[in-house]
Amino acid sequence: MTSPLAVVGLVGRMVVLFSLLMLVPLAFAVGRHDAAEQAFVASIAVTFGTGVAMSLAARRFRRELQPRDGFLLVGLTWALLPAFGALPLWLAVPGIDVATAYFEAMSGFSATGATALAGLDALPLSINVWRCFLQLVGGLGIIVLAVAVLPLLGVGGTQLFRAETAGPIKDAKLTPRIAETARGLWTVYFVFSTACFLAYRWAGMSWEDAFMHMCSTMGLAGFSSHDASLGHWNSPLIEAVAVVFMMLSGISFALYFVAWRQRSLRGIWRNPEARAFYGVVLSAIALISGYIWHHGTYPTYLESLRHTVFHVVSLATTTGYATQDYAQWPMFAPLLMLLLGCFATCAGSTGGGIKMVRVLLLLLRSQRELVRIVHPNVVNPIVLGGRMVDTRVMQNVVAFMMIYGATQIGLTMLLLFSGLDFISAFTAVIACVNNIGPGLGVVGPATNYGALTDFQTWVLSLAMLAGRLELLSLLVLFTPQFWRR
Repeated sequence: MTSPLAVVGLVGRMVVLFSLLMLVPLAFAVGRHDAAEQAFVASIAVTFGTGVAMSLAARRFRRELQPRDGFLLVGLTWALLPAFGALPLWLAVPGIDVATAYFEAMSGFSATGATALAGLDALPLSINVWRCFLQLVGGLGIIVLAVAVLPLLGVGGTQLFRAETAGPIKDAKLTPRIAETARGLWTVYFVFSTACFLAYRWAGMSWEDAFMHMCSTMGLAGFSSHDASLGHWNSPLIEAVAVVFMMLSGISFALYFVAWRQRSLRGIWRNPEARAFYGVVLSAIALISGYIWHHGTYPTYLESLRHTVFHVVSLATTTGYATQDYAQWPMFAPLLMLLLGCFATCAGSTGGGIKMVRVLLLLLRSQRELVRIVHPNVVNPIVLGGRMVDTRVMQNVVAFMMIYGATQIGLTMLLLFSGLDFISAFTAVIACVNNIGPGLGVVGPATNYGALTDFQTWVLSLAMLAGRLELLSLLVLFTPQFWRR
């Protein structure tokens, strides 16, 4: 049976760790003497104090984590940390209410990038740094970070790693120790982030903008320090840097870790999920660029290709950057790009969505059923990447897809019930559950989520949380069986 009090102490330590992350934007605030300096001081004090109090209050209930404890810890951590992350926004941004502040922090921490704020150019630098830094941390997961650096989690680290990481196949270990695996993934993440930061600076951004956009690019999240996003620069070179690092972040970081250890890139190309990711994105670019050029959206094919490459990669990787109002393109194009964001990224990447590996497994299962219609007695196991897929994995994939569809429908109906129009409600749910960011209608790329009511904002905050934890890791907490012995 799960013991909530035993988990509360560990959540408290996560909160303490989270408070230390606020020192990064505080350093920017102190350096610039901006208006958010006191907001961050107060937020750090409240967050640190609350975390210490939680840890001390539950210290006598401390014990070794059980498998189901990992799910409770992950769920509580991902629900509570955005509340503390919202404190600086609530204290420093004029006119912001609690629902909007939590939505913004959840959007950052879940690497969604759906903003409800306007006037980003006028915000204190440290606030924009905090919004974007949340995406860097949330991209690979605060739990993975904690497993990497905090030995206090001990043997329970395996349960946390499995509960937090994305994708249906979670048992393959890259190293004998799960903490070593987490440290390896964060090392790869840090190296790529440093390269992205320097590339943005080389392409023409200031040091501050390069840091913030590195955070949102590597997290495949999409927050920007400007209302016009990367369109603020209108620079093909900056867009090219973004495309390169979004594509690099769209496949599993574990593949880079293995490639580094083996000193060979062969394993990346041999991975069926990575090949499918690149194939789908390149095919969509070819199709959409020709389609919008044929419809006269842009005067030349090269201009159509430039904007198509950027936006297809941005939405397919669930980043959500925009340089054009692609909602004004022929409707087929933006809907196809949103569809790509539902499944294109790979398990183990910082992207959202159902992940390409699940689509591949469903296609293989469908192919097997078609063969069985003709040959009912044939032995035809599902094989992916040279490995036979366990029946339990396939059952998990089918269950996930059923819950995924039901979640999309249920949340869309809630927004329709609240008075939102169909296109806005449907695409907002797709964008938030799949952590894409912008939708269409009133939440399109030329606007933001600020026009929504508090109820609609809370619904979409829940959608982002559920999507980031891949539904099952969150919804299992609401089953009676989870709480029984």
